[in-house]
This record gives sequence, structure tokens and C-alpha cells, in this order.
Amino acid sequence: MNWILILDVVYVIILILVCLRIIYDTTSTNKTLAYLLLVVFIPVAGMLFYFSFGINYRKRRVYSKKLIEDDHLRIKLIRDIILKSELNLKNHSEISDAKSLVHLLLRDTISPLTTGNSVKLLMNGEEKFPDLKKALNTARHHIHLEYYIYENDTIGNEIKEILIRKAREGVIVRFIYDAFGSRSMGRNFVKEMKAAGVEAYPFNRIRFVPLANRLNYRNHRKIIVVDGHCGFLGGINISDRYINDGAHTKSGKKKVYWRDTHLRIQGPGVQYLQYLFFCDWNFCSRQKLQPEEIYFDVRKHEEGRESVQIAASGPDSPMSTIMLSLLKAINLAKREILITTPYFIPGETIINALKVAALGGVSVKILAPGVSDSRLVNAAAWSYFDDLLRAGVEIYLYLKGFIHVKTMVVDNQISIVGTANMDYRSFDLNFEVNAVVYGAKLAEELRTTFFKDLAHAKQINPDVWRQRPKYKQLPEKVARLLSPLL
Repeated sequence: MNWILILDVVYVIILILVCLRIIYDTTSTNKTLAYLLLVVFIPVAGMLFYFSFGINYRKRRVYSKKLIEDDHLRIKLIRDIILKSELNLKNHSEISDAKSLVHLLLRDTISPLTTGNSVKLLMNGEEKFPDLKKALNTARHHIHLEYYIYENDTIGNEIKEILIRKAREGVIVRFIYDAFGSRSMGRNFVKEMKAAGVEAYPFNRIRFVPLANRLNYRNHRKIIVVDGHCGFLGGINISDRYINDGAHTKSGKKKVYWRDTHLRIQGPGVQYLQYLFFCDWNFCSRQKLQPEEIYFDVRKHEEGRESVQIAASGPDSPMSTIMLSLLKAINLAKREILITTPYFIPGETIINALKVAALGGVSVKILAPGVSDSRLVNAAAWSYFDDLLRAGVEIYLYLKGFIHVKTMVVDNQISIVGTANMDYRSFDLNFEVNAVVYGAKLAEELRTTFFKDLAHAKQINPDVWRQRPKYKQLPEKVARLLSPLL
């Protein structure tokens, strides 16, 4: 009995210390309460979960990256970027309404406003992969790839063969893959690329998955840079699932239709994507790749008329830049906000901003999955719908397949396309990247695409939604309690 009493006392002391650690180390009130409930009501397992997934890497700066070690050069680059962005703001009147968003990204992450870009919207894997393969085949100096999911399947092998061939031709090929997202790729797949001269590194090597706290901090970026002036980013990973070819799975079932969106950018806007790749490469490879002129040639000719700025954040960011940029874009809206997201757990700040916009007369439409690849995440998302519907937000559920698109269009002038979902994970845990494109051209394309997608969606009737049986609402409310942990 004495030993049992001693163990109880020791456990209580450990529990108190863990609770204090959670209170001290977790900045979000919702996440703090969620973790406290977890460790108190689920003995031992709750603590293991917290230490595996809850350590605040943002505060600890484990992911601290330094691209440019020479302080004088760094200061010079920052000065030049700010001056050029100010000039671009003065010379392009169509950006004036979004000036505060430009300044937010410029001050927070030194992300420049670039003009003279050509931006192409790519729908699904059917459009992305042919365009991507064509760009890779034109590479003359370097190819930089960074992907969350890269699979050992048909399209994965096709791109692998291009990378191997380009490496043998003397093109520098560098490849970053997320150790968790690309875990099905296999060691031999990477070994084959390395043997041909492709440099490849996992972003976060996972040695023991059950207790790998870095597993919670994933590199969700999808970045490709070819020769420093052609770049790709968006929601489409390297996987056959993104190609809607009517094929069947191994079990004989027809593949789920996968709706997604990607961007190809040509011009100065690619330089910040290159910068992000350099930062991530130096972190995961332990190299000190330097920003030579061949990678950041500012003298390259402008290739279009689009204005582009990059928003990026992760556990290494001082602030949640992705979330702040979305919030600012919502607050700028005067007429219309169109949001498509596969995972909608945005937190109270974004929810309140959308409610304020809708109540203020802005038309707010959200397109979310009717069928998701995660029932728990879908339930958590649905728990937010009632408040939004009451405020006048229109919500549509996509029924043709799974919609994985991550876009927002504001007033037919601001377009945001990238890798970030509208959820806690993308805002605070993952390494993400979005392109912010100013102007009517891409916005009109995305707006047209949005309404085409609505043809395959069902609008939620607010009255019918509120009258659903309590037993259907209960799982959503429970999932909402867990939403900060999803």
C-alpha cells in the first residue's frame, strides 16, 4: 500500500509539472486548455501525446535557419527589397487597395512585392504534370524540388526519370521531401536518384515514429524552382491520386475524383520561392548553400504583368504569417470573399473576421468537402458552420469527389493560392507557402473556377442545418474540442 501511495504522489507531482510546462510553453489558450484536459483525464497516455506532438518548436527555435551569414550583405539585400517594393507600390495603382497587405508581408517576412510576372493557373494533375514535365525538361542550370508527398507511382517515376536524366546532363538537382508525408516513397527510390547525381534529403528525419515530436511539425510546402525564374506552388503533390484518368485502385474501386489547384509563376516572384528553398535546404542538408547570382539573377527580364508576393510561415516564424495574411485579406474585402479549403478549422479569429465581413454586407462563400479524407477533421469543420450561417455566410459542400483546393479570392483583385489549409496545423505547425497575386486577371480565372465547382456542390440550408438531430451534432462538438490538436 505504501508503494501505491508513493507512486500516486510521484504521479501527481509529475502531472503538476507537466501542466505547468503546458501553461508556460503553449501560447494559444484553446490549445493550452485542450492539452490540460488531455493530460488530466487520460493518465500517462495524455502526457506521452503532449511530449510527442505538443512541444512548442516556434518558441524553442529548433528550426532556426540562416540563409545569409554575412550581416552586411543581409542588411543590403533587405534594404534593396524594401526600396523596390515601395517603388512597385507607387507605380501600380491596382495594388493601392491592398497596400496594407503588401506592407504586412514586407514587414513580417521581408517578402518583396514583385511585378512583371507571368502567372498560369493549373487545374488538377491533368494540367499540372504536363506543364511541370515540360519545365523540368528545359532546365539548364538547376532544379530545386521540395514536396510534402512524393509517391513511388507512375507520375512519381516519370518525374524521377526526368530528374535523373537532367542530373546526368550536368544540371544541379536538389530534392527535399518530408519524411512523414513521403514515407511510402521507399529508400531504394531515393537511392536510385542519389546514385544518378540527384542530391536528396528528408526535411525531418524520423527515427522513432511513436515518440517523434518533430513528426507534428511537417514540411507541407510544394515548391519547384527551375533555373531561378520558373516556379511552381500549390496543393498538388507528386502522386497519381491527383490525376483524374478514370483508373481504378488496386482493390478494384474507381479512383476518387480529386479536385485541386496549382500555380506556375515565371518572373521575379520566383526569387522568394528560391529563398525559401535555400533556407530549407541548408537546414535539412547541413550545407551552406550561398545565394550566388546564378540563383538570384535580378537582371532577368520581366515575363508578364502580374504582381506577386509570397507568404510563408512555419515553426521557425516569429508570427503566424499565413494566418495574418489571410486575416488581413478578409478585412480588406468590400464586396466578395470566395474561399475553397479542404480542412476548415480556422479558429475564432478568422471565424469572427468572416462573420464581421458577412454582417457588414460582404458576400462570403465557402466551398468545403462534402466527403473528406478525415472524418474527424470534417466533423470539427462542420462545428463552425452554424455561427457562420447565422451571420449570412454561404457554405457549399463539394460532392463530385474530394476537393483539395486552397484558394481565396477577394473583390476580384486579391488571389491567394498555395499549400496552406485554413486550419490550426497550417497556421501554427506546418511549414507552408502561399502566393498572393494582385490584380483582376488571375482573380477572374479563380472566380470563374469557383462558380464552376459550385455546380458540383450543395448549398447548406441554414434552417435545415440547425434542425439536425442532436446525435448528429454531438460528434461535431466533441471534434471541435479536439480541433486545436488536429
